[in-house]
Amino acid sequence: MNTVGSVDYEIHRVDGLTRESSSDCVAIEEPLEIIIRYFKDNDWVVEPLMVTMRTPGDDESLISGLLFSEGIIQNKNAIESIEVNGKNKGKYDVDNSLVVTLAKGNQLDLKNLQRHFMVNSSCGVCGKGTLNAIEIAYEPKINKKGPSVNIDLISKLPDILKIKQHQFANTGGVHASALLTEQGEVLHLAEDVGRHNALDKLIGHVRTNEMLRPVEQFVMCSGRLGFDIIQKAVMSGIGMIVGIGAPTSLALDLATKFDITLIGFIKKNKYNIYTGNWRISENFGE
Repeated sequence: MNTVGSVDYEIHRVDGLTRESSSDCVAIEEPLEIIIRYFKDNDWVVEPLMVTMRTPGDDESLISGLLFSEGIIQNKNAIESIEVNGKNKGKYDVDNSLVVTLAKGNQLDLKNLQRHFMVNSSCGVCGKGTLNAIEIAYEPKINKKGPSVNIDLISKLPDILKIKQHQFANTGGVHASALLTEQGEVLHLAEDVGRHNALDKLIGHVRTNEMLRPVEQFVMCSGRLGFDIIQKAVMSGIGMIVGIGAPTSLALDLATKFDITLIGFIKKNKYNIYTGNWRISENFGE
């Protein structure tokens, strides 16, 4: 599968009154059709699940992360396979349609999912048809014991994240989500044009590879912290989310309900702890 994530475009750069021909590296955005295949009433059923705009690459992690976040699956063994569907190629020779087959025994009710149509790449909630469809499918318990992160590490995180954002360095047009240790070590980072896609790719990778240890780790996102971001964290038992941007009221309500530490508006030596202040320590080891 082609994993291209950016493309060079011919442009004109203007500096003052001077204009000259140049090129710019731009993040690719293409639709991904997700088709789901599952066993029901002694027969295999194949139905379209959704179409989402994304940056091509790491599509398997995106799909598995999405299924984790939506509560469709609870462990990696629920996915039997993810395969290319036919010859649906995009402009950049990218496979734009994938079929995910669930292992027998996994129950699925697509009517409750309410996501059988196009969603915007910037908002994971846009494709949900009703308020009932954005309710948490089940309520995992968030462990309040950890992580414990030093107070002076938070303001350093944007620089730590930036070093690992290779697609952003090239294009300036993608979001990132990363899993970090309490000491600020980046364990894995995923990038995509969509905020929620980047987090789905991250969750899909770390859960499939059994890397997630919520009591000792936290997640950082490059953009705004909306309800959809916190919902995905809740579904994976993640107790701490850090964002460079601002949270929304609904995100704060959800974070409060599930004892999640939510931090945003990080600037030089400044940031806001909106919820879960107890996870931020003034000395390492507290």
